[in-house]
Amino acid sequence: MQSYKTHKHNKMKTLLTITAFAAFTAFSQAQDGQVTINQDNKIVELLEIYKTATNNANYYRIQVGFGSYAKAQRIKSNVEIDFPDLVSKIDFDSPTYRVRLGRFKSKLVAERKFKEVRKKYPEAILLKPKKSTK
Repeated sequence: MQSYKTHKHNKMKTLLTITAFAAFTAFSQAQDGQVTINQDNKIVELLEIYKTATNNANYYRIQVGFGSYAKAQRIKSNVEIDFPDLVSKIDFDSPTYRVRLGRFKSKLVAERKFKEVRKKYPEAILLKPKKSTK
């Protein structure tokens, strides 16, 4: 026969085990929740404005050609074949479309790549970063 203390001790162990198991189960079930983030549409608009403003800022770029949109697309296609490691983009700068490559932080790196590009595109020009007027 068990003593009163041993019986009470076993009941406590059982109670603690059940409590721990219940807590573990409750916490593991809480992991299945879904988080919904509500953000103001102005944030998306501001991010787009920021991306546009910083897109060409502080980068040297190489302009390889310009003209109509169709001509710019042809130039861009050729540039992507000739220099697949460089980012190429068509920018509209009224009244023409301009094909520009690269985003070089340093003038030295930009000038080295510019020399390489000029071998294939002799009319290419190196564009300096635009200075902010704001």
